[in-house]
Amino acid sequence: MKKLFVILVAFCMTLSVTGCGADKKDEKDTTTKTTTTTVTTTAETEKPEEELFFETLFKKGPSPDWHMAAGWSNGAPFDCIWSENCVKFEDGVLKLKIDKIVEGQYRGGEYRTNDMYGYGLYEVEMKAIKNVGVVSSFFTYTGPSDNNPWDEIDIEFLGKDTTKVQFNYYTDGVGGHEYMHDLGFDASEDFHKYAFKWEKDKITWYVDGQEVYSATENLPSTPGKIMMNAWNGVGVDGWLGRFDGTTPLTAEYKSVKFTPIENL
Repeated sequence: MKKLFVILVAFCMTLSVTGCGADKKDEKDTTTKTTTTTVTTTAETEKPEEELFFETLFKKGPSPDWHMAAGWSNGAPFDCIWSENCVKFEDGVLKLKIDKIVEGQYRGGEYRTNDMYGYGLYEVEMKAIKNVGVVSSFFTYTGPSDNNPWDEIDIEFLGKDTTKVQFNYYTDGVGGHEYMHDLGFDASEDFHKYAFKWEKDKITWYVDGQEVYSATENLPSTPGKIMMNAWNGVGVDGWLGRFDGTTPLTAEYKSVKFTPIENL
């Protein structure tokens, strides 16, 4: 028997300075004082001897179960260096920022879990950046930096048109599954809930609790880290549009939740 978990991350009021990072992907850690509440249970899972059930409420900054990527770049198309100064907890939310360092150089923000998670329901409440040439995201990822194949499931907002959201996934480095969903609202104007349910034979995406899209072909199967980032692109103008250099730009996140498939 092993431990199952449900992650609920509610990002609350503080002015704590933090960090950013985004490779698909590497890692770095910072430490601040946090308040956490943990509940545990046991059940069958695929991960032996690992604690998989917990619930954490953030009241004064980052959790030790998450960390910020910082001090490096994962290359094109990410035209930025991940920086701790681009991840902040303020006004009751997590804020991921794109900002300028010097002329022609930018920094972005990324926040990710330390552990990896598999089949289940992944939920986020967020507000996207509206600006050509940038991306605000919520996704799962693992790859060569974790000694794994590149498996990924995405919810991405292209700042050039935040009335739409892009869904995508990669299986062992093979992508090309992009789907644009028309939201019927502007994702940069208010918080909305977005989610995907990852099953062995199906991925289903949701907006505000309503199923909007699904995929069943060549699906990823490797557990990955839960991640969020904000970045400006280079060399992908056909996809994102040409970034106009506007800074600072901020994506906001109220909460993140993971429920293992066995609990759904």
